[in-house]
Amino acid sequence: MSDADQPGGPVTTGNWGRWGAADELGTLNLIDDAKRAQAASLVRTGRTVSLSREISAAPRPDVPEPFQQRLFLEFDRPTGWATEEWRILPHGHGYTHIDGLSHVFGRSQGMWLGRDPRQELSDGGARWGAIDKWAGGIVTRCLLLDIPRLRGKSFVDLSSPVTAAELEAAEKAQGVAVGRGDALAVYCGREAWEEANGGGYPTAVGKPGLDGNCTRFVQDRDISVLLWDMGEASGAFNTPDHRLTVHNAIWSLGLAIVDNCSLAELAADCSRLARWEFMVVVAPLRIAGGTGSPANPLAIF
Repeated sequence: MSDADQPGGPVTTGNWGRWGAADELGTLNLIDDAKRAQAASLVRTGRTVSLSREISAAPRPDVPEPFQQRLFLEFDRPTGWATEEWRILPHGHGYTHIDGLSHVFGRSQGMWLGRDPRQELSDGGARWGAIDKWAGGIVTRCLLLDIPRLRGKSFVDLSSPVTAAELEAAEKAQGVAVGRGDALAVYCGREAWEEANGGGYPTAVGKPGLDGNCTRFVQDRDISVLLWDMGEASGAFNTPDHRLTVHNAIWSLGLAIVDNCSLAELAADCSRLARWEFMVVVAPLRIAGGTGSPANPLAIF
């Protein structure tokens, strides 16, 4: 059985060839000038909300190898200065980051557009689908779907992963519709879940989040970017070898995914304003050959 045939697994490679055999933008092709202009028209008050979690050297359960920072100081010149070096592992559950097209590949299908990861990936970085291909950044209309609000609970729990049907139900409840080229932010209440479960995501008890069938929703709506505070659900809702499900849309659809967003403040603002659409800006670092980049997504009202 191939990866694409696994229950709850990825959709078929429906976007392969859609933008040509040499494409390295993936679903960012869906964001054109008209979509960016539409996003800009949503800016009314100028309020900005950071969707990034903090990057710090403080130990955290969800960061096995935390950020390292070393400072160098100059005191012996008329003008002193401070500089520093960093070490960060951007992927994982701790830090807000954007995944490049080189980050995830299918065991039998390969990378985006079928590229062979053994040829395209090395210690020197990614030769295909690297994050620097997205250096132009992401500016588009974004809609927040608030799942705890829909369920009448504080957070998504382990027993009930978010389904595609619930994404549709949240649209109807909030009076919005996600369309071609839009970014989708899915709020699951991660901060509240962490507080109730002793901090850290995931914990030894497992990982709540989205069911694999949400990938079909992403494809059907032609979503350009997925931003979420939780990832795909673990346990019985993933395949036995812990295959990522929604993340498979990176290689199958060319989807841009922004992991580990902090969405509680945004959800509170949206609820207070009864406004669920806004402009979002995501600018990955221009890392040559990078499989991803730390990011500070901004919602702008």
